Amino acid sequence: MRVEIWADIACPWCYIGKARFEKGLAGFAHRGEVEIVHRSFELDPEAAPAAGTPVLEMLAQKYGVSREQAEAMEARVAEAAAGEGLGYRSDRMHGNTFDLHRLLHLAKERGAQDALLGALYRANFAEARALGDEDVLTEVAVAAGLDEGDVRRVLADPDAYAEAVRADEREAAELGARSVPFFVIDRRYGISGGQPAEVFRQALERAWEEGGAAVPGGEGIAPEDDAAAPGCEGDVCRPGTGAGN
Repeated sequence: MRVEIWADIACPWCYIGKARFEKGLAGFAHRGEVEIVHRSFELDPEAAPAAGTPVLEMLAQKYGVSREQAEAMEARVAEAAAGEGLGYRSDRMHGNTFDLHRLLHLAKERGAQDALLGALYRANFAEARALGDEDVLTEVAVAAGLDEGDVRRVLADPDAYAEAVRADEREAAELGARSVPFFVIDRRYGISGGQPAEVFRQALERAWEEGGAAVPGGEGIAPEDDAAAPGCEGDVCRPGTGAGN
C-alpha cells in the first residue's frame, strides 16, 4: 500500500496532520507494508525568500487584524499542536519554501525524506529557526542524514529538483487537491486535512480490506470547493498563506 502526502513546511495543519497520521499508522496491523511518499505543495509560492516575514505580522497584514487578533489565531493552532505533544512557536518567520521542497526530493533519493520533513517541521514550528538562512537549513538537513556537500550543491543550483517539485504540484492540481495536508491511499482514496488519528487508522484498514469502498473522513479523490477562502481554517491550509487558523 502506498500513501502519498501533499504538504507544505509552512502549513501548521500539515505539521499536526503528520503526527496524527503517524499515530493512526502505528495502530494499523499492516503498517510494515505501507510506503509513505511525501509530495510538494506550496501554499505561498510568491512569498519572499531568505529572511521572510514574521508570522504574526503576516497574519495581521493578510487579514487586516490587530496583533492581538493574530496572536489569538495562532493560539488556537498552538493548542491543537500541544494536544499532539508538538511544540509550537509564533515568533517564527513566514517565507518561501521552494528550496525546502527541493531538498526533500534530494532526501527522497537518499532514503531520508521522512526524517528531513520531520526535522524541517520541528525547526520551523517548535524551534522557530530561520530556514531561509542557507547555513541554518544546511545544518538541519545534515542533522537529518543528508551529506553537507549534496545539500549545498542543490541549494546553489536553482534548477536542481525544481521540476520534481513542479511535477508534484501538477499532480495535486490534477487530483483536485487545493488544500493541504492531502493524503492519497493507492491513488484511490483521498483524505483532506489533519484528521484525528483514528480516522487515518480506519481509512488504512478499510483501504486494505475493501478496495473501492468509501473511507472515513474522505470522499475519494475529488475536487474541493474552489470558493473556499485562502488561509488556514478547520484542519487544512489553502494557498495564500501558511500561517495559523
